Amino acid sequence: MNTYESDFIANLIYYREQRGYTQSVLAGLCDRSKGNIGVIEAGKSAPSFEMILKIAEALEIHPADLFLRNASKTRTEVHDFFEKEIVESVKELVEKKFPAVPDCKE
Repeated sequence: MNTYESDFIANLIYYREQRGYTQSVLAGLCDRSKGNIGVIEAGKSAPSFEMILKIAEALEIHPADLFLRNASKTRTEVHDFFEKEIVESVKELVEKKFPAVPDCKE
């Protein structure tokens, strides 16, 4: 089993337990049998892309979080930082370099 698979399994179990879901509950939310979730968590079967999306939706997380825990939060934090800090800094620099000129009406 490679690192991605073991990380996926660990994160799947982490988020499932964080939600308080049993394998049966998660399976039901994904329209699958309990055994399907069990073999994925045991590393005996790899989920399809469609199944990964269903699991993420059922757990109310971004699919990337199943591979890298809190990956979507990190992306959101970077986006928020960019919007709050960088955009404002650029606006200030532009205003300093090119101050507003009053309209000249003849």
